[in-house]
Amino acid sequence: MNKVSLTASVVQLQSLRYTPAGVPAINLVLEHESELIELDTPRIVKVQLKAIAFGALAETMSRQPLESSGVFHGFLANARNGKGVTLHIQEFSKLQGEAQNGCT
Repeated sequence: MNKVSLTASVVQLQSLRYTPAGVPAINLVLEHESELIELDTPRIVKVQLKAIAFGALAETMSRQPLESSGVFHGFLANARNGKGVTLHIQEFSKLQGEAQNGCT
C-alpha cells in the first residue's frame, strides 16, 4: 500500500501552472519535524519533501501562505527527473490555532 499522511509546513511554493491538458498544477516543498521514539530513545526527525498537487487542490494550495501548517494525505511516486520521491497530495487539511502551528 502506498498511502502517506504527514503533518508539515509549506516552505517553498512555486507559481500555479497548467499541464498541457489544462489541469492546474503546483509544486511545493513540505517540511516536517517531530520527536519519535526509536529503540526506547527519543529521536528528533526532520525532513523536507517535494510535493505536487493537481486540479482544485492545486488552486487551494496556491493560496496558502508560506509556513502554513496542515495535514497532507497522498501517495509517493518517483520524481519526474528520477531523483528522489515526490508526495502527490490528494487531500489537505489546514491546522487551526496557534497551539498546532508548528510541525508535529
